[in-house]
Amino acid sequence: MANCYANQNPNFQPYMCIASAITKANPAAVTTTFAHNYQNGAIVRIDIPVACGMQQMNGQTGSITVTGANSFTINIDSTLFDTFSVPVLANPYIDTCAQVVPIGEISSSLASATINVL
Repeated sequence: MANCYANQNPNFQPYMCIASAITKANPAAVTTTFAHNYQNGAIVRIDIPVACGMQQMNGQTGSITVTGANSFTINIDSTLFDTFSVPVLANPYIDTCAQVVPIGEISSSLASATINVL
């Protein structure tokens, strides 16, 4: 895994995570490098650098369904997308990481908006 850093205990939640795997499936399954603490219905944006492949998903947003502490599915059909991979080449790509950035949630739940971690 690349040498990317994301704060695993930030003051503000939900928070950004590093994506370590994304499947070619419908819906796409995303694995993060540490527990994401997301809720079902959260809306996230997937930011994928060119070196990681799967550029068809770069910048897309979707609602998620949590499947585990480090995994979720997102309502994006990635079956025909290029393969996602974590770069293992020499610099400048070794520290290039895909990110999952929460941008909202389904308004009927507003679960994450009520969590105070301070």
